[in-house]
Amino acid sequence: MHTNKENIQILFEDNHIIAVNKRAGDIVQGDKTGDKPLSDHVKAYIKEKYNKPGEVFLGTVHRIDRPTSGIVLFARTSKALERLNKMFKAKNIKKTYYALVEGCPTELEKRLVHKLQKNPKNNKSYVSQKEGKEAVLNYVLAQKGDKYSLLKVNLETGRHHQIRVQLSTNGNIIKGDLKYGAKRSNPDGSICLHAGEIEFLHPVTQHKVLIKAPFPTTETTWKHFQ
Repeated sequence: MHTNKENIQILFEDNHIIAVNKRAGDIVQGDKTGDKPLSDHVKAYIKEKYNKPGEVFLGTVHRIDRPTSGIVLFARTSKALERLNKMFKAKNIKKTYYALVEGCPTELEKRLVHKLQKNPKNNKSYVSQKEGKEAVLNYVLAQKGDKYSLLKVNLETGRHHQIRVQLSTNGNIIKGDLKYGAKRSNPDGSICLHAGEIEFLHPVTQHKVLIKAPFPTTETTWKHFQ
């Protein structure tokens, strides 16, 4: 694992895939803000490291929210991109998130099932009693602190803001997440949600790959949970 001068932390890299530890605040792909996305930083890194002429191929296979940190996986070849897209669709890629939540949940582990509706106007999702897309996650209490607890979260579905809205609805508000009920923001503008692990069979070699990303250092509460 290393950080290059494009200021990205590389967690895993071979000829077909590259995984980066995204900082909170970075966007994965370009959007209307016009900010330089993570994908551009990774392309620049590849271009420089391998002295590649012309345009660098990089395929984005999934995204995580801007204020969230953690693992983002990219494809370096069209073959890997096609196979990873199929693997994500078939749910053959296991992602584990870590969330620092206010207080401590009454149940040490739980499966949460809700129907979610997205409101594009305010970029927010809501739990609906009638219509909506089913959202399912499982959490376990990993560590209990004085003010906050560390939850380990595995998704069964991938909905917009799913972890944030489902945990909040369950009474477990993520630290710094003003949009879903936190009373104050984190100094660095992040929310304490981290894509910490990803596990899958390599799309080309078929070897088992497990990638882990260290917790952020910019939001100091994380350092109490290791």
